[in-house]
Amino acid sequence: MNSETMRNRTCLITGANSGIGYETAWSLAAMGARLILVCRNPEKGQAALESLRQRTGNTDLELMIADLASLQQVEKLTEQVRGKYSALHVLINNAGLLQGKRQLTEDGYETTFAVNHLAHYVLTLRLLDLLKAGAPARIINVSSIVHLIGSIRFDDPFFEKKRYRAMSAYAQSKLANILFTYKLARLLEGTGVTVNAMHPGVVATNFGHAGPAWYKLAKVFARPFYIRPQNGARTLIHLAASPVVENITGTYFVRKRSVPTLPLSYDQTIQDRLWDISGQMTGVRLVT
Repeated sequence: MNSETMRNRTCLITGANSGIGYETAWSLAAMGARLILVCRNPEKGQAALESLRQRTGNTDLELMIADLASLQQVEKLTEQVRGKYSALHVLINNAGLLQGKRQLTEDGYETTFAVNHLAHYVLTLRLLDLLKAGAPARIINVSSIVHLIGSIRFDDPFFEKKRYRAMSAYAQSKLANILFTYKLARLLEGTGVTVNAMHPGVVATNFGHAGPAWYKLAKVFARPFYIRPQNGARTLIHLAASPVVENITGTYFVRKRSVPTLPLSYDQTIQDRLWDISGQMTGVRLVT
């Protein structure tokens, strides 16, 4: 891909100030893309913005601040984007977290599920008209191989009834990303907007710094086997920019290749049920 590959393409990336989000932003900026960097921390976001401008020479980059743990802030973010842009070509739902203990958002929802799934559900649906206006356009959801041990606890999604387990909560949210991907891809058939999910690999980043003690300890011993953020971002960049995947939708990628997901993730009844409760929790629904 040359430096003009993404010229005149507007891309929004959540969690853009570090890890694979930053590396993806760097590559897309180098390709000439117009970027909206969504970050939670203003100082870190500004530092990333200045770094990207200096490294790529691309000044068509903008920082927007939003804490995805707040649905109100997600709504304000979408209003800000819609007020400034008439079309969006790539939406990368990258931001995510792993919590060491059960915490609730200001909306009363378990934080892992709220940030990893509900926030991106709202963000995506609120920006769909811009993506349709920018068609051909792409939505990319960053999931994880951990979804393979996940299940959607429809009777207790926030771990109110049973003991909270950090990895169970995380796996549930990552499975939700895939179910959301498959459902939305079905709904957007024929619109020119594709929806895909991906696993970046086990990447050496600060992800999980607020996770359980055992996870942080495991990271120390496993660090020699981790891949660099630059490598973890390759599939994300591929899905955002490569013409090879322009017409592919409803697919999960690892190392730039389509791979199967957990069998139950293909169950449209489960996809529909998650879609319905997400709409009930957020008050946001797609009118088709």
